[in-house]
Amino acid sequence: MNAKTIRVAFTAVVAALAAVVMTMAGVIPVATVSLPAIAGLLAIPVVYECGVRWGFGLYAVVSVLSFLFTADREAALLYIVFFGYYPVLFALLGRMRVRWQRVLAKVVLFNIAMALETLAALFVLGIPQEALFIGGQWGIALMVLLLNLLLLLYDYTIPGLIFWYGKVIHPSVARLFRYGK
Repeated sequence: MNAKTIRVAFTAVVAALAAVVMTMAGVIPVATVSLPAIAGLLAIPVVYECGVRWGFGLYAVVSVLSFLFTADREAALLYIVFFGYYPVLFALLGRMRVRWQRVLAKVVLFNIAMALETLAALFVLGIPQEALFIGGQWGIALMVLLLNLLLLLYDYTIPGLIFWYGKVIHPSVARLFRYGK
């Protein structure tokens, strides 16, 4: 087998696993945010082994599968507008040398994505406005604050997961990729 075939197979297996995680959102309704975040983290092995381009390919495939097969449309929307591509984009944003600019770019990107998700939930999915804006303007402010804290936590865990993957799982996967050469 050549290396490209192994990359395609590896990415397809990870895409299938991410799609299964996303379909679980319909079974576990309280996991509307956590399952898209977990499915997004599955991009780490693909980016580590195959590169950023393959990570964006994984994002595209899982986005389509999530949209088609996930019963919880809001979970699919969260994956599509942020959690699916963020671990892939993390590798590119990590190249920014100035830390405060990198953090600012991540926060701005996240808030734009959450605004788009809210608009899509209201106007595309037809979620009632009352369900999203509980507590009036203070409820909105609290939700924005909590979501930004979620971003910082998610962003903080990704380097640790990359390190763990590189030390624990990568040696086994690398043998698979060496087999293709």
